[in-house]
Amino acid sequence: MALVGDNGAGKSTLIKSVVGIHPFDEGEVWFESRRVDIHGPRDAASLGIEVVYQDLALADNLDVVANMFLGRERVHNLLVLDESSMEGACRQALDSLSVTTLKSVRQRVAGLSGGQRQAVAVAKSVMWDSKLVILDEPTAALGVAQTRQVLDLVRRLAEKNLGVVIISHNLHDVFEAADRITVLRLGQRVATLKTSDTTQQEVVHAITAGTLEHVPGMAGPESIEA
Repeated sequence: MALVGDNGAGKSTLIKSVVGIHPFDEGEVWFESRRVDIHGPRDAASLGIEVVYQDLALADNLDVVANMFLGRERVHNLLVLDESSMEGACRQALDSLSVTTLKSVRQRVAGLSGGQRQAVAVAKSVMWDSKLVILDEPTAALGVAQTRQVLDLVRRLAEKNLGVVIISHNLHDVFEAADRITVLRLGQRVATLKTSDTTQQEVVHAITAGTLEHVPGMAGPESIEA
């Protein structure tokens, strides 16, 4: 699922609410056919919901292994890091996503390209029995070759039967990677479209002029069609 909309449409706010960073004002959250209460990122992670934010949240001074286990390190006798086990799990996660561009999992993240950094962040998100991976602008600021690598990575996530939500402004990438598109406008869902049944022009129209259920800032059931 791609989540699209103009700046200020509510994409990032929605995602941050889903993972418990911001509280919802009303409504319910349902996951895997049951109502759930998410009060913070740990609750979301325990359900299998992982987010790869646009800044990737990677530590440049650490290597790939240390980044992928940051905050979740494996230890011997509560004192010694289990480096061998973590390195093996890191390699397995990268191999499962067919990430072959890294020379070594002991490389510092600071020396990786944008596409490689994105691959590490995505691989990190799928190591913990993930069921849903949310990617915030995964191809932003990447070159053509690196974008191709990331879009292939997104498809491989879906092939592993993971739910994938992509937030993106790039409709070319959206149409290549997503099966469905949800359009937000002024905090409201104005369309859910099948990629195979729509066009970029229709999506742009929904983004800029989709029908609103109510006028933001007004009480009552008034609706408008721009």
